[in-house]
Amino acid sequence: MAGHHHSHGHGDAHGHSHGAGGNWPFVVGMAINLAFVAVEAVFGLIAESTALLADAGHNLGDVLALGLAWAGRVLAQRLPSRQFTYGLRGSSILAALVNAMTLMLVTGAIAWEAIQRLHAPVEVASRTVIVVALCGIFVNGASALLFLRDRAHDINVRAAFLHLAVDALVSLGVVLVGVGVLSTGWTWLDPAASLVISAIIIAGTWGLLRDTLRLSLHAVPPHVDAEAVRGYLVATSGVAEIHDLHIWGMSTTETALTVHLVMPQGHPGDGVLAQLCHELHERFRIGHATIQIETGDKAHPCALAPDQVV
Repeated sequence: MAGHHHSHGHGDAHGHSHGAGGNWPFVVGMAINLAFVAVEAVFGLIAESTALLADAGHNLGDVLALGLAWAGRVLAQRLPSRQFTYGLRGSSILAALVNAMTLMLVTGAIAWEAIQRLHAPVEVASRTVIVVALCGIFVNGASALLFLRDRAHDINVRAAFLHLAVDALVSLGVVLVGVGVLSTGWTWLDPAASLVISAIIIAGTWGLLRDTLRLSLHAVPPHVDAEAVRGYLVATSGVAEIHDLHIWGMSTTETALTVHLVMPQGHPGDGVLAQLCHELHERFRIGHATIQIETGDKAHPCALAPDQVV
């Protein structure tokens, strides 16, 4: 005798993460950064400053990163179809992964350029750089604050927040370096500071890259204790054993679980299964649980019972 029950809900307790209202920070952040890019590009052309034009290109990357994160969130809200039976929830994971990889690559390029400049220092227009960097602190800092509240619950939002916060940090470093070069004339301060900032960025981004890569490979989400889930299910009244337990992230905010429960007394009824799903949601933030009931009939063993079988 086999039974099946599933409960579908949102994997986190915060209901705002999937609503349309949760998209406004992306719109505002993109608008602010796009306006800053336009201003930088115009003044860069007027002043014939390659530094300003280069920074405009860098901030355009922020706009694209926010657009990617936003697209991931919007796609994650698409309804299931015959081809995509879970909808496109996984797109938010891919967006976060691409953003994390892009941030690491850009940081590597900055570090490489800094190393080159240590060998051949370049004269820096310090005053212009300071003014632009001060604007960058305001723009990127204000944009990052838009994502401050949700960053702990959604790794896609965390990627957007980190991208903007990193740029604000870089702008702060540029201001300090500009002041230092003006005061001392030491041009090597610019590339040296870039290397220090790059190291800080890599240290901060590594965790994001690791978590998004794990989620893309269907690992147990960081907030879920798999052994605690197993212990809870095994301790459930009437359960003799469990097998084929799988826990993975359907998106950056939703967690799914499938499991076979061996219950010799047979199907416990939908009420018990509904309570199990409710507890999995409340205790472990697992919002999409699929449970199959088996009686442990030795004549018809489950082919998925051995741990090494997936």
